[in-house]
Amino acid sequence: MTSQKPADLVTDFFANLASGRVEQALAVVDEQILYQNVGLPSVRGKAAFGRAMRALNGDRVGFDAEILAISADDDGVVLTERIDELRIGPVRMTFWVCGRNEVRDGVIVVWRDYFDFWNCARAFARGVAALAIPALRRPLRKPVSALPARTA
Repeated sequence: MTSQKPADLVTDFFANLASGRVEQALAVVDEQILYQNVGLPSVRGKAAFGRAMRALNGDRVGFDAEILAISADDDGVVLTERIDELRIGPVRMTFWVCGRNEVRDGVIVVWRDYFDFWNCARAFARGVAALAIPALRRPLRKPVSALPARTA
């Protein structure tokens, strides 16, 4: 549990995930976390969530993000507008995401993301094309992985 403001907790959570500090990220999620990418199967519970996050931080797969906007209310609901980057081998795909994190008692209990599948398909095609034409690659301007590690 942490005494951080919900928006700061969520920002640090994403920075830890993007920097491969999965255990630090998992330290601020609830045992019964619900992780949803709307339109895909949900992940429930910290053990399953941890496996999914470790898979996003493997040798051949990676995650990063740029937070474009972040807002929190008094009930611990944190909304983010982001550009996410998924790396699969040499392919990097960046796409728009809107996320909702619910923070209760200093831990994240829900992480729900909304995105456009067509946008993701185009991002994948662009990522593949960028292997041959590097100028097509769209790097993140302010990746959360560049944020310094902070503790609560």
